[in-house]
Amino acid sequence: MELAYIPSPSRGVLYLGPIPLRGYAFCIIIGVFVAVWLGNKRWVARGGRPGTVADIAVWAVPFGLVGGRLYHVITDYELYFSPGRDWVDAFKVWEGGLGIWGAIALGAVGAWIGARRMGVALPAYADAVAPGIAFAQAIGRWGNWFNQELYGHETHLPWALHITSSEGGRVPGYYHPTFLYESLWCVGVGFLVIWADRRFKLGHGRAFALYVAAYCTGRAWIEYMRVDDAHHILGVRLNVWTAVVVFLLAVTYLVLSARRRPGREAVVEPGASDDPDAGEAEADAGDGETEAEAKPEGDDGAKDAKVDVTKPEKAEKAEPETETEPESGPEAEAGVKDTADSGKKG
Repeated sequence: MELAYIPSPSRGVLYLGPIPLRGYAFCIIIGVFVAVWLGNKRWVARGGRPGTVADIAVWAVPFGLVGGRLYHVITDYELYFSPGRDWVDAFKVWEGGLGIWGAIALGAVGAWIGARRMGVALPAYADAVAPGIAFAQAIGRWGNWFNQELYGHETHLPWALHITSSEGGRVPGYYHPTFLYESLWCVGVGFLVIWADRRFKLGHGRAFALYVAAYCTGRAWIEYMRVDDAHHILGVRLNVWTAVVVFLLAVTYLVLSARRRPGREAVVEPGASDDPDAGEAEADAGDGETEAEAKPEGDDGAKDAKVDVTKPEKAEKAEPETETEPESGPEAEAGVKDTADSGKKG
């Protein structure tokens, strides 16, 4: 008798009238929202405009879903195209089956299209969304729990996953919860990227490369624990080989990028600014007037104003002096003569 274990849900879908509400789909949707929300915060902190991450995600997310499904269908084609199988099932994404390798690869193509339309460099965008993608994967892995899939070898550990379904060749029992291991690993990867980005000021796609390398490290050993059917090359699961190859590519990019383009981008989105007066400054710059040119004009204006103010003062002081000056000329002589005559008469 098992004293402790992780129970599996009795069902992975609920119905709201005729509308199915699937746990797997909800986990994917919530993960996407978290990735966009966190990516937007990081993008704005880097100097980008709010909303740019979501605008590009409109391209990246659909491409990622298609890529993830294509990778799964291609690598597990016998589930859909072998005798007795229905090829229409290849389109039933809600039943599970999204390969992260295809999702990231084709999602990057969608992000490149969106970034190009927005005039944004893809590496800077990738750095902003990298930890959010890791957290989205952590949430998305719980969709496997709803579907009772992708578990590991049998175990009697206290955190064993109790599989109750017998569909698709499952054998009820207690197994390693590899979905939980990968979920926790992705959470750690997300925080690792955030810390490293703050500590080393990663730029030019290096934060994204760190996310890829760290994820591949965990995916390789977690993949060894899984018992679901998979293709093998030299006795090793295909996804393990994929993780090793992608890890080497990510590390190579990290090293070469740090040597060729050290530091971080000064501008991630042209024209974006947190300064509310940026529009007025740009308008002044458009008129061809710089701050250095405007300053002398302001000084001259102040000097002119000072002169205009002092001139009336001098004029007012000069008026009393002109009134006290003695008059001269014929009129003045006539005035003196009249005064003398009047003195004689008196």
